[in-house]
Amino acid sequence: MSHGFANLAAHTALRRDEAPAGDELVATMYAGPKAAVRPLHEAVVNAVRSFGGDVEIAPKKAYVSLRRRKQFATVGPGSAGRLEVGLNLPDREADRRLEPTSGMCTHRVRIGGADEIDGELLGWLREAYERA
Repeated sequence: MSHGFANLAAHTALRRDEAPAGDELVATMYAGPKAAVRPLHEAVVNAVRSFGGDVEIAPKKAYVSLRRRKQFATVGPGSAGRLEVGLNLPDREADRRLEPTSGMCTHRVRIGGADEIDGELLGWLREAYERA
C-alpha cells in the first residue's frame, strides 16, 4: 500500500462522527432548555418562506442564516428563553425593539412569545429580504 492510500485508510479509520447538518443542526441548536423556543423559530422561518421561492434556509452551528442573493437575516436561540432574530437593515434607525448590533447583522429583535411575531417584525424581515 502506498503512503497516500495508507494515510487515507488511517484517516478513514480514525474519523470521528461527521458534524451534524441541516435539520440535525437545528435540532441540536434547540435541544434541552432551548426546546421551548423552537416553535418561535419555526413560525419565523415559515413566515419568511412565504416571501418567495428564492429564500434559502442555511443552518449553521448557533443560528440559521436566511438568504436570498445574500444573507438578509438570522434566527437562533438567544438568552433568557428568547429567540433572537438578526436583520440586515443598514441605514435603518434603531428603536426600542429594533436593537443595533454588530457582526453578521446590523440589528436584532428578541422574541419572547408568539405574539411578538407581528406585522412590525414581519415588515422588517420583508424589507431585509427585498434588499438582499
